[in-house]
Amino acid sequence: MIKRFKQFYSISKAKPLRTDLDKQGQHKYHRSLALQSFVAGTLGYSLYYVCRTSLNVMKKPILDSGMLDATQLGIIGSALLFAYAIGKLVNGFIADHCNIKRFMATGLLVSTLANLTMGIVGIFGSNNEFVGEAMIPSAVTFIIFAVMWGINGWSQSMGAAPAIIALSRWFPLSRRGTFYGFFSASHNIGEWLSFIFVGAIVAASGWQWGFFGAAIAGTIGIVIILFMMHDTPESKGLPSIEELSNEKPSEHAAASAKEAQRLALRTPAVWILALASAFMYISRYSLNSWGILFLQEEKGFPLESATFIISINALLGIVGTVLAGWMSDVLFKGDRKGPALVSGIMLSASYILFIYGGNAYWINIASMVLFGIAIGVLIAFLGGLMAVDIVPRKATGAALGIVGCASYIAAGIQDVVSGWLIDNNITETINELGETVKHYDFSQAAIFWIGASVVSFLLPLLNWRHKVQEE
Repeated sequence: MIKRFKQFYSISKAKPLRTDLDKQGQHKYHRSLALQSFVAGTLGYSLYYVCRTSLNVMKKPILDSGMLDATQLGIIGSALLFAYAIGKLVNGFIADHCNIKRFMATGLLVSTLANLTMGIVGIFGSNNEFVGEAMIPSAVTFIIFAVMWGINGWSQSMGAAPAIIALSRWFPLSRRGTFYGFFSASHNIGEWLSFIFVGAIVAASGWQWGFFGAAIAGTIGIVIILFMMHDTPESKGLPSIEELSNEKPSEHAAASAKEAQRLALRTPAVWILALASAFMYISRYSLNSWGILFLQEEKGFPLESATFIISINALLGIVGTVLAGWMSDVLFKGDRKGPALVSGIMLSASYILFIYGGNAYWINIASMVLFGIAIGVLIAFLGGLMAVDIVPRKATGAALGIVGCASYIAAGIQDVVSGWLIDNNITETINELGETVKHYDFSQAAIFWIGASVVSFLLPLLNWRHKVQEE
């Protein structure tokens, strides 16, 4: 059984070179398969994100229902992030040795089932027109949600590494930044789809049904991955990407995947980037996790308006990631440090504008435009590409695992700390109907969020003179 399991997920065996293809035919066939793999990785990971961020859209309705409080939601959110953090490290190392199509599809299948389960539990654990009084105690619902969201976090960690390994296996180094930038837009596409698609379902039918919407998106992603992603050029009867693109072999070209991974672990610059990404992810996830609630409580926006405003950052992030990869390849010859610094400063400025810029609709939209572009660049650079650039190709998953583990541990800590800071700054008043109304104060949480964004752009300065790995 274990042997079959390993065989199923192991890298596809190389097939004999296709004799029916000349050099031109090889390049044409390779371009077709590479593009399919890129599209599958990008769209598939976008739909991964819908399954990951669906809960963020539902926080206010869940709080209003009284079933869970902010601290419990923070713990549930952190369950995903902590599991995701450990999974990023473990699955990043594993993915370097795996059939990436099967590995990525499996993760999305588990994530889809987790969302489906939470939707069912949500229906039976709350008062609604289908079941009347809740049939599952709120304490039990909280435990089930935390466990399922933790399982979702682990399965989510099986998405990014295979998609980015596909870029390393199918694209030359000279074009990796460009396609990595396009791929990184999948984060923002997924967040935008979650805010718009899941948000619309929640607004129309109730928060429980948002999980079912996410499950539908996950099912579509599984189909795309299975039909369009390909493991390696060699498994299709083609030469390796190094041979196809006439790349010069590096000093580490002959190293095994394990040796390359050990080299990545011993590179201080990778760990500095991991720490910088960790602080950037505090800023990123604090806005995605609590931004809608902040706009509703602090600025009085209705759910539809708050969801739309926050969704803008996800949409504009696409512009940031696409331009980041292309410009760094073409204009900066693969050097990402300068654009990353400028984007980090822009991120802090946009957060300050969002928190302290007032209630005007256009100001909040402008802050999300700046935030989206900045975070899009930083997700591409700090979130992986700068680390991938300084390690051998065979350690792509390992570098992503190190950075991802640090990033999502920090994101998980953020969810717990933010929930605690918000819960401990609640004031209660009595309205004209004699009902107790809670008012949430975000002032302390805001300082935490903005401070993290400043640290995130200062840390990479320590790597300013570090050279990019040449392969």
